[in-house]
Amino acid sequence: MKSGFVAVAGRPNVGKSTLVNALAGGKVAIVSDKPQTTRRRIAAVVNGDGYQLVLTDLPGFQRPRDALTERMQRTVDASLKDVDAHLLVLAADEAIGSGDRFVAERLFASGQPVVIALNKVDRLRPERIAAQIQVAAGLGDFHALHPISATRAEGLEPLRADLVALLPEGPLYFGEGEATDLPLETRIAELVREQALALTRDEVPHAVGVEVEELEEGRVHAILVVETESQKGILIGKGGSMIKAIGAGARPEIERLLGGKVYLELQVKVRPHWRRDDNVLERFGI
Repeated sequence: MKSGFVAVAGRPNVGKSTLVNALAGGKVAIVSDKPQTTRRRIAAVVNGDGYQLVLTDLPGFQRPRDALTERMQRTVDASLKDVDAHLLVLAADEAIGSGDRFVAERLFASGQPVVIALNKVDRLRPERIAAQIQVAAGLGDFHALHPISATRAEGLEPLRADLVALLPEGPLYFGEGEATDLPLETRIAELVREQALALTRDEVPHAVGVEVEELEEGRVHAILVVETESQKGILIGKGGSMIKAIGAGARPEIERLLGGKVYLELQVKVRPHWRRDDNVLERFGI
């Protein structure tokens, strides 16, 4: 039995969570087009014939600006240790620049094998893909390089095979039916936050935190936390239109997760500067 851990790293918004979900064959991490969507380390379990591959989806590398982003970066730093390999994700439709090189240097310096996934190649012409492959290949002494499209699930099987080949002989770290190490309440909170990210703009998405306050059969009560009254007004919307839309978007995903109909009750509260408050961040599990 082969089993082990692969850290998934890269700049913010290169498609790490989309790729992790695609490899896992189901939704484990929330996805949005906003940077800083992933705030914590998320383990996604990929089981196959004779192997268990555990992918650790990490926040994007970034310069810390407050307690929240400082904790996120510490999570990245700590999670790069004690893994069997690294998966460096690059966005093929963007210039491979200093941010990518910084992440690559950290991964190659670890001494663990590095597999490169050049994501979003479905957006490029073949000649541009070839040029990006050449640039990506210059980042370091990689084990394998795969041009892929996570959204279209193209090129994933060879990538998965290369990652599994790097795993040592080992035990099952997760039991049958376990898809992730996230608590159920956290998974529900993240599904609510995903809809808030999708439906709001500017500073609001970065200022939103979600906490499940009550979880019982057929009912979920969650609190959306923001930092200012103006952000609260945006999240509620005229006549409650925004909070209703967030609930309508999150409910089907939560019902799919829980396996039944759910009454979802959402509330918005203001906690000034919560992103700088270590006590609040601890409650959010960040």
